[in-house]
Amino acid sequence: MNSKLFSPYTIKDVTLKNRIVMSPMCMYSSHTEDGKVCDWHLTHYISRAVGQVGLIMIEATAVTRQGQISPQDLGIWEDEHIDGLKQLVDGMKMYGSKTAIQLAHAGRKSTHEGEIIAPSAVPFNESSKVPKEMSLGDISDTIEAFKRGARRSKEAGFDIIEIHGAHGYLINEFLSPLSNKREDQYGGSRENRFRFLGEIIDNVKTVWDGPLFVRISADEYHEEGNNMDDFIYYSKEMKKLGVDLIDCSSGGVIPVGINPYPGYQVKYAETLRKEAEIATGAVGLITTGVQAEEILQNERADLIFVARELLRDPYWPRTAAKELNVNIEGAKQYNAAW
Repeated sequence: MNSKLFSPYTIKDVTLKNRIVMSPMCMYSSHTEDGKVCDWHLTHYISRAVGQVGLIMIEATAVTRQGQISPQDLGIWEDEHIDGLKQLVDGMKMYGSKTAIQLAHAGRKSTHEGEIIAPSAVPFNESSKVPKEMSLGDISDTIEAFKRGARRSKEAGFDIIEIHGAHGYLINEFLSPLSNKREDQYGGSRENRFRFLGEIIDNVKTVWDGPLFVRISADEYHEEGNNMDDFIYYSKEMKKLGVDLIDCSSGGVIPVGINPYPGYQVKYAETLRKEAEIATGAVGLITTGVQAEEILQNERADLIFVARELLRDPYWPRTAAKELNVNIEGAKQYNAAW
């Protein structure tokens, strides 16, 4: 078998050595609470590069301090963040991995001690802080913050940018009728609810010409939320604006139970890939090489995003390769055991 999981994949001028992507996962490890890279980040991410992950996407990185999910999240709201991120990028690239950053704003799910913002003054749940409904000025400032974050990402040397539009954070809050109750040009119709994300994409692309991904929550698990027709529409609009790949996750916009099972989100990647004719990434309890290979061979997605399994096994690409009877090179320091 010619393995697709271990075949190269090219997006614009960036070629990944395999189709394995380390999915962004919050590490809560910026212990100085200033959003800067710490020793943990260097150890954690670079070890996955040693493990031969094709693309390493670092955690949700806040474009404003107010937009942090937690005070220990990485940030990119000031130029002082660039040096640490560049050190991290250089370390990952040393072992052959391509690098990506997920630009994020937590919106009403931020744990910031001060004022938090959202499209509407609707809290996430009964125990959550009531956010301030964003003014047009707040919207403009936040769009500019994403643009500045993209410029800093380029200066740090990242190969790919992903915009975080999933899991109930700010962009997802605008997209969803469950959290967006606005009556102006940013609310109401799905065209209006998409406007905030569309303007972020447009502004990011004024300073970024590399590959651009967007993560979405393709199922809101509520009958009054967005449905697949809406996400097909959003994906087609993103493609028009120059987005290269949709990273298909689900949930998070409202507190609701989810029944996860192996590959439970792959169907979203498969549907959007076919209906919107755009490249997609599959994520969600993908834990074995055979499972990942099936998704790719059956053209259900273009990339495989692996999360928890890469926490358990930093060398999961080797594990998957052994399972698929594929030989891959490792770091020369590990030749005796690889």
